[in-house]
Amino acid sequence: MKFIDEARLRVQAGNGGRGCVSFRREKFVPFGGPDGGDGGTGGSVYLKAVEGMNTLADYRIARIFKAKNGEAGSGNDCTGHGGADITIPVPVGTVISDLETQEELGDLARVGDTLLVAQGGKGGWGNTRFKSSTNRAPRRAGLGLPGERRELALELKLIADVGLLGLPNAGKSTLIRAVSAARPKVADYPFTTLHPNLGVVTVSPGRSFVMADIPGLIEGAAQGAGLGIRFLKHLQRTRILLHLIDIAPPDPEADPVRDARAIAAELKKFAADLASKERWLLINKIDLLEPGEAERRAKDIVRRLRWKGRVMLVSGATGAGTEELKQAVMRYLEEHPRAALRTPELA
Repeated sequence: MKFIDEARLRVQAGNGGRGCVSFRREKFVPFGGPDGGDGGTGGSVYLKAVEGMNTLADYRIARIFKAKNGEAGSGNDCTGHGGADITIPVPVGTVISDLETQEELGDLARVGDTLLVAQGGKGGWGNTRFKSSTNRAPRRAGLGLPGERRELALELKLIADVGLLGLPNAGKSTLIRAVSAARPKVADYPFTTLHPNLGVVTVSPGRSFVMADIPGLIEGAAQGAGLGIRFLKHLQRTRILLHLIDIAPPDPEADPVRDARAIAAELKKFAADLASKERWLLINKIDLLEPGEAERRAKDIVRRLRWKGRVMLVSGATGAGTEELKQAVMRYLEEHPRAALRTPELA
């Protein structure tokens, strides 16, 4: 099953142009020397991180990119025109690997980051370059070198400040709809979200942060179960995790505490930096219970988990507690700027 956060591309740099065999022929200069110019350099292929792109979906259709070849040289020592480079825009957070060698070529983590993925071929020498004391009239020129060709794997690791974490149907999509302009699909069945959604949460003019709605995790996610390991990777670049717990699960056999422990275990299995990341507990769907009952159940969950971190009661459906949540998250992010944090190693 393909997800829009991955793509494969074939890139082909341009070939170098052929060198020229030419001799100077002017009035009163009947035996001028060689003046063949070099061929032009082939165009190269670059990937560049740009604003305004959140997925790699476009590259599920357009997968082949070819730069122009360099033009041949000409007489009068004229070098051929170089082939035009091409720059392929990708979302910020794209990791590029060579499919053949499995080598990671680069990580475009900031707007404007640019990576050369296929070098254009050099142009062939014109016959002027072959002139020597023993060969004053060379009649040979070089062929242009071929441009690089590569098969690339692109993987998008979202750059978000806040990641929503929880089981399928915990209410993550509803919450991000309540606090941002993002409109992910919401329905009353598990795995409604099949790919990450980003939402910009505006707290006040000039104060905002990016929240990522990650598809729900299940036990075994670190080994790829469910939607699995692909989406755990997106959480590595967040600064804070909001762990949503459904306070009133429809299944009477469900145990929110057991489920919360299972999610915490998956984080630890996948990467130590995820398990140690700042994580708040959000007791969600409090609108389904009477206020007194919601508070009682929340206290019981916190006690059984032996939770020492921050706890907040919210309802994505009604918006209860969401304004307080936005303010608290914004204050935390301002007190812990990204520049002060260590960038996690890529998995």
